[in-house]
Amino acid sequence: MFKKKNWINIIFSLILFLGLWELIDYVFKIQEVILPTPYEILTSILSNYLILINDLSITLLEAFLGFLLGSFFGIVLALLFLLYSGFKNTCEPYVIALQTMPMLAVAPLLVIWFGSGILSKTIMAALVTFFPVVVNTYKGLSSVDSGLLDLFSSFNATKMQMLLKLRIPNSLPYVFSAFKTSMTFSIVGATIAEFTGASAGIGHLIVNSSYYLDTSLMFAGIFMISLAGIVIFYVIELLEKKIVFWQ
Repeated sequence: MFKKKNWINIIFSLILFLGLWELIDYVFKIQEVILPTPYEILTSILSNYLILINDLSITLLEAFLGFLLGSFFGIVLALLFLLYSGFKNTCEPYVIALQTMPMLAVAPLLVIWFGSGILSKTIMAALVTFFPVVVNTYKGLSSVDSGLLDLFSSFNATKMQMLLKLRIPNSLPYVFSAFKTSMTFSIVGATIAEFTGASAGIGHLIVNSSYYLDTSLMFAGIFMISLAGIVIFYVIELLEKKIVFWQ
C-alpha cells in the first residue's frame, strides 16, 4: 500500500491544504454559505454523523450492487467478443454509444422506468461500470504473448484450456485495473442518480442541503463519499496484490 515516507507526505500535504483553506476563509472573511471552513465542515460531520452514515451506506450499497452487475455483464461480453469476432464487430458500436450517453440525461429516465428506489440507482451504477470492464477485460484476454500460445498449441491444449490457464490469468491485471476505475465510477453514478429522485443517499442529502443553503452539510456529504471511494480503491488494490501475486 503506502510506505512510511508516503504516509508522511500525504498527511503533511493534507494539513497544508486544510491550513491554507482555513487561512483564506479567515483573511477574506468568506461566508459559510459560500465556502465553509474545514472546522465548520468537521462540526457538521460530528453533528450529523448518524444521517451521514445512513445516507452513505445506502449510496455505497447501490454502488456496490451496480458494480457487481456491470462487472458481470462486462466480463461476459468481453468473453463473447473474444470467442466470436463477428459478434464483437456488431456490438462494439452500441457499447461505445452506451458509454458516451450523458448520464445526467439518463438518470431521470431510469427513475421514470424503474422508480425512485434502489433499482434505478443500481442500474445507473452498472451503466457507468460496464464499459471499463468490457474494454480492459477484452484487452487482457486478447493480448496474450504469441510464444505462449504456440507453447500451449504444441501441447495440444484445447481452446478451453487456453482460456482457463492462459488467457484468464493474463487478463487479471487488466480486470483489476478496470475494477479500481469502475468502483469509483459506480459511486459517482449512484450519487448522480440520487440527484434526480431519491428519498435517501448522499446525493439526496446534497440536494436537500442545497435547498436550505446548508453548505457545510453539502461539503460533509462530499467528504464522506470521497473518503469511502479512497478506502474502496485501496481495498481493491490490496486484493489485486493478493490475487495477482505474480505481478
